Amino acid sequence: MLDEHNGYQRKIKNRDELAVEVGARPRQRSVIMCHGTFDLVHPGHIRHMMYAKNKADILVVSLTSDDHISKANFRPFVPQELRAMNLAMLEVVDYVLIDENPTPLENIRFLQPDYYAKGYEYVDGGLHPKTQEEVDVLKGYGGELILTPGDVVYSSSAIIDRAPPDLAVEKLHLLMESEGITFDDLKKTVSSFDSTQIHVIGDTIVDSYTYCSMISSGATKTPTVSLKYDRQVDFVGGAAIVAKHARTAGAKVKFSTVLGEDNLKDFVLEDLQTHGIECCHVIDPTRPTTQKNVFVQGPYRVLKVDKVDNSEITERILDSLKQHIAASEGVDAFVFSDFRHGIFTHVTIPQLTGILPEGPLKVADSQVASRWGNILEFQDFDLITPNEREARFSLGDQDSVIRPLALKLYEQARCKTLILKLGERGIITYRAPNSDVRSFLTIDSFTNQVVDTMGTGDALLAYSTLGLIASKSPVVASIIGTMAAAIACEHEGNIAVDPELVIEKLDTVERRLQFA
Repeated sequence: MLDEHNGYQRKIKNRDELAVEVGARPRQRSVIMCHGTFDLVHPGHIRHMMYAKNKADILVVSLTSDDHISKANFRPFVPQELRAMNLAMLEVVDYVLIDENPTPLENIRFLQPDYYAKGYEYVDGGLHPKTQEEVDVLKGYGGELILTPGDVVYSSSAIIDRAPPDLAVEKLHLLMESEGITFDDLKKTVSSFDSTQIHVIGDTIVDSYTYCSMISSGATKTPTVSLKYDRQVDFVGGAAIVAKHARTAGAKVKFSTVLGEDNLKDFVLEDLQTHGIECCHVIDPTRPTTQKNVFVQGPYRVLKVDKVDNSEITERILDSLKQHIAASEGVDAFVFSDFRHGIFTHVTIPQLTGILPEGPLKVADSQVASRWGNILEFQDFDLITPNEREARFSLGDQDSVIRPLALKLYEQARCKTLILKLGERGIITYRAPNSDVRSFLTIDSFTNQVVDTMGTGDALLAYSTLGLIASKSPVVASIIGTMAAAIACEHEGNIAVDPELVIEKLDTVERRLQFA
């Protein structure tokens, strides 16, 4: 791991500290300033900075803060603290400044560098309007624009898109360090879940895997694939696996759901009873227990057949669910796990959320694959954990890049914490901002090898909820939820994640950090 006392930290200054270091104009030692995103420092950046350093005594490099980067999706790839460290480690750079403003204009005015360096590409065919604004500020106090050679133009975004480097461990370390969180803290939190109690409400799904062998690729007259049945494996899924994740993690769990009057109902109840979950189920004889059956041939999923009735639950069933909620005592959180198979609609959600007592956390997830669901119907919750598709649907926004999209959802949901799931790219979390912490954070995925993505969001929902209860920290909850999701991805089928595997995953990441 990088020795943090090797001197690079002394180069990273805020603007008041930097003003003292470089002094006011006229100064004995000349100052030149560069500015950029520097998501990845590439050869073009190096040549730009080396040329600039030859023109003055002191080179100040400022970088755009994470809050103001929205030029491409999933950017910045590298968080501002790590970008600042990368620049500070360069011998040619004297000082680094993280610019908290949307443009460098304010800091140019404040620091008044003697020179400001830009690449030739910014003036090719005339000054870019933003460059003109910078020139106007420079002229205002007597500064000068210097153009650096631009015979080869590199793009950080293009490099990242082609071959993104694996910085997951380094980025996590920076986040934990800035929040004062250690790996021991995380592991102690995971080990403390046996003192928590939650009530999960939501749609039960039986996830079935029917394994087959290929007989033929098609009949002579019709394009019919012929498969030989080998075996079927059933898993309790949907909101029921959220309950199982939480129970396996150590929590005491109450689960309210709706089941049909059929054999699958018996399978679900037996499985939940075996795992020690208090199941407060309501039987609806008019609908089947929801089943989603995937037919698998070799490495391929050739067909999926759903047995489902998505009609809204009756008043009788709704009243029963409300009674279950009202009868819950001593719970730390109510978790609404929405798959839009009848329990949650625009009619029932206000009635179910409206009777939640003060005190316990309110948590919601809207994991909608083939149905439409709106996470914004769960207003003023403590935690919501939708994925990108669900967020875009709820906002009617197909175009915004991820960070502004997440901020918009966070604001409109009026939630305290938002964990937006980004699949293989990890998560972005928004939390209530204050003067001590940043409003958002990102965590990369820690999946070693993707085997089956089914149930990943359920694992994150359960473990992040328990993490938030135990630690009161959205950061701790986000990290633990991410690790649980990674483990779920590494196993086939909807299997409850063991907390020992989460601790083992944290141990592995900690060891990787020691050798980074």
